[in-house]
Amino acid sequence: MPRPHRPLLCMSAVMAVLAVVATGGLLLDDRTLDGAPVWAKPLKFALSLGIYGVTWSWLLSLVSPATWAARWSRWLGTALAAAALGEMAVIVTQAVRGRRSHFNVSTPLDSALYSAMGTTIIVLMVANVLAAILVARERRAEPADTWAVRIGLAVSAAGMALGYLMIRPSAAQLAAPVVTVVGAHGVGVADGGPGLPLLGWSTTGGDLRIPHFVGMHALQALPLLALAVRRVADRAARLRLVAAGGLGYAGLTALVTWQALRGQPLLRPDGPTLAAAGLLLAVTAVAALPALSALVPPSAPAARRAAAPAEVKP
Repeated sequence: MPRPHRPLLCMSAVMAVLAVVATGGLLLDDRTLDGAPVWAKPLKFALSLGIYGVTWSWLLSLVSPATWAARWSRWLGTALAAAALGEMAVIVTQAVRGRRSHFNVSTPLDSALYSAMGTTIIVLMVANVLAAILVARERRAEPADTWAVRIGLAVSAAGMALGYLMIRPSAAQLAAPVVTVVGAHGVGVADGGPGLPLLGWSTTGGDLRIPHFVGMHALQALPLLALAVRRVADRAARLRLVAAGGLGYAGLTALVTWQALRGQPLLRPDGPTLAAAGLLLAVTAVAALPALSALVPPSAPAARRAAAPAEVKP
């Protein structure tokens, strides 16, 4: 029986409590920050990191027990849990203070907290990559499950790495007499403008949080796809559907990254973005088509002809 990773599950339990606290904050605290409620960010991060912890607890249970990889995976899982808790501590502290947690270097305390959070993110990413390598080495009895996990790990690591696009200082920030902010979510627009409800993603310009979010959650989406195709009888068809889904998801991550970097809102795609989306959809469909066609039962006459015994000639 696979043994869950307790520190990661405890971290997820803490995130569940913080999500409740942040929800209460949204209802009772009317303060805003950059045009959004101060408790919106803690709520989003609590939900995301809670799901992340449960997912990694399951993934690490896939590593063969009583091996060197299993021992290392336990340590790496603990590092993931500790880093996530450290990052969340900074986010909640700044929400209580009514200050920005990300990119904020306006005071020595804000700068120190942002630097501490940056350290936790580096630990999280390094531990994530190393743990992903250990999990990806494992083969499951079902090839579709194996490749769903492997592709999900690769795309998720890429999505996490895309977060570093946000920490680059802009030319305007570097040219300011007093540097108070280093980095931004928005591309072509200032942070804090009109955004989607709760998510906050910009509706007037590009937003680098979108590819970061989409890529990271491949870790959940692709294993769920493998679970969804379990009822398909043909093993090769299951594997092909997962591979096509992985191709499509990786392409989607690349597409929303390209869209954000061009300063384009997610819900207002231009012609090139729509063309690229159509091409991605077509390529994914072509990749999945052989597996889908294998699932279509033959017509009744064809089935009778196939079942009929061959005529014996004298």
